[in-house]
Amino acid sequence: MTGTVVFDPLLPLWLIAALGGLALAGLGLAVARRLAGWALRALAALVLVGALANPAFRQEERRPLSDIVLLVEDLSASQRLGTRAQDTERAAEALAARLAARENTEVRRVSVGDAPENGGSRVMEALSEAMAELPRGRIAGAILLSDGQIHDIEAAPEMPAPLHLLHTGRAGDWDRRLRIDNAPAFAILGEELRLTLTVSDEGAAPEGVTSVPLDIAIDGAEPLRFEVPLGQQMTLPLTLPRGGRNVLQFSTPVAAGELTDRNNTALVQINGVRDRLRVLLVSGQPHPGTRTWRNLLKSDSSVDLVHFTILRPPEKQDGVPVRELSLIAFPTRELFLDKVDEFDLIIFDRYRRRGILPTVYLENVRQYVEAGGAVLLAAGPDFAGAESLYRGPFEAIMPARPTARVVEEGYRPRVTDLGRRHPVTAGLEETFGGEWGRWLRQIEVEASETGEVVMSGADDRPLLLLDRVGEGRVALLTSDQAWLWGRGFEGGGPQLELLRRLAHWMMKEPELEEEALWAEATGQQMRIIRRTLTEEVPDVTITTPSGTVETRPLEEVAPGRFETLYEGPEIGLYRLENGDQDAVIGLGPAAPVEFERTLATDAVLAPVIGATNGGTLALADGLPAIREVREGRPAAGRGWIGITPRGAYETESVRQMALLPPWLVLLLAAGCLIGGWLREGRR
Repeated sequence: MTGTVVFDPLLPLWLIAALGGLALAGLGLAVARRLAGWALRALAALVLVGALANPAFRQEERRPLSDIVLLVEDLSASQRLGTRAQDTERAAEALAARLAARENTEVRRVSVGDAPENGGSRVMEALSEAMAELPRGRIAGAILLSDGQIHDIEAAPEMPAPLHLLHTGRAGDWDRRLRIDNAPAFAILGEELRLTLTVSDEGAAPEGVTSVPLDIAIDGAEPLRFEVPLGQQMTLPLTLPRGGRNVLQFSTPVAAGELTDRNNTALVQINGVRDRLRVLLVSGQPHPGTRTWRNLLKSDSSVDLVHFTILRPPEKQDGVPVRELSLIAFPTRELFLDKVDEFDLIIFDRYRRRGILPTVYLENVRQYVEAGGAVLLAAGPDFAGAESLYRGPFEAIMPARPTARVVEEGYRPRVTDLGRRHPVTAGLEETFGGEWGRWLRQIEVEASETGEVVMSGADDRPLLLLDRVGEGRVALLTSDQAWLWGRGFEGGGPQLELLRRLAHWMMKEPELEEEALWAEATGQQMRIIRRTLTEEVPDVTITTPSGTVETRPLEEVAPGRFETLYEGPEIGLYRLENGDQDAVIGLGPAAPVEFERTLATDAVLAPVIGATNGGTLALADGLPAIREVREGRPAAGRGWIGITPRGAYETESVRQMALLPPWLVLLLAAGCLIGGWLREGRR
């Protein structure tokens, strides 16, 4: 029980002060005039002013509250290295028991794991949340069991009591770390990219080591080993082997005694892109479709287009002198003998044989296809005649043979069952609708055994055929009427999208491969995607970074597209296999933040600990003693840490009694005034 005198003024303080001033002035006048009753009048004024201040005696019944000590356990990934997890658990149990045994002390334990999305150790956020649920007046201290490698120091709360760090490091700890300093997200195929990395030792590392082996593997292939200097930034010149995503894995072997090998490996995923796609477009004669091809290819900024239209064939005889012609000579030898291999795609648009390209040039184009090139033939009536490109070296690479019949009737192009599975035409009907405008002409052909018919025309005749020849690709469009869609004839159709996909498939863009396996990662989850022309696929085989092999069934989500979701149990490189297709993908960050620094330290928390007069001790030196220290005093020393008793309490009841009740005020004031008047009257 406690008692105090309190005041509850009946009037504003300024008014009470003013009345007191008037009373004091009157007393001064009485003293100056030497009135005999001035003392009694002063006593009456004091009683009246005191009554206006309304003094009271307050008694409180208080119940003392216990002090709270926060015990924060860091259970992040770096705390699971070596014996840190076991040391932390034992120390937490022992400290909790010691604190709970103290009189008037309560322990609140807080556990902190890994933050999502590579957020690291968010110890300060956890401490702030715990303090927000408690009265600040009861917090006597906080003790952190951690390696000190936290990643949210900016979220440190304002501590009303000492903060201590008991770190889990040992004097002999050391670690070797591989760090990617700079890696581009994209690289041009065929050109060297520059990637910088550093391999460094931290802590009590072995002396005398100046270089370490470095293994580099691309897309899970057999790694190449190099010897690199230790502690120096290295610039590596690399060339990507293929377009699309390339997964590069850099690793250095684990050394005896280092804390962990989790930071000895780094994954980098770089997209390989072509610098420029070189396309040769040869138009046999001017017609409305020529503008379609030219507009399509010129609209793509990554395409370098060389376009020749044969306006004056050799057989034309109109009597105009050659010296007066302004037409550019067609550099056939340069294009079809010397530089044909420099093109990614050659398009023949309604071209027929009429002596401009000798057989030896066409033979060279055939060899170019078999060696990995691509030829697209947009056929008109010329393809059905005696001057057809089919009659010659192209016969060996064409996916269909013309029957010499030209179908002159209206029809609506349709995607075949195979076409609904092929990436060139898959989804066109769903995206652009199936009722497209009619075309009015088609060349009748007989498909070869290897030709894939992805679109059909009049009476289900082959309209668009694709084929692979050797290392190259060939496409045959048996109509020159695609431009009708571009003009919006009868509603038009997906002309630009179809021709764009067709051109990019022929130039071997990875996203348009008909047989492909890849995965898309989101955090630790991957979506495995298999595209195929077949109707069924086997289960996909997944090999984790640790070598565990798992299988997952694939579900068809669209014609020719099978998918499944897989949650990766660990960070690293995963290998996928399905039939004759394989792929690799890296899950998790290239450098997990928890393993960027693994040695225990107090440097990160030093400013916060110093501001609270706390201290840092090593668990390896044993558990510290716990003492009570006054607020503002040093709270740590050799082998001990301190907590500050808060003296918090809870008020259970309050009683208040007025010191000057009204009857007493009236009695005292009246008595003093009357006494003063009587005394002055006698004088």
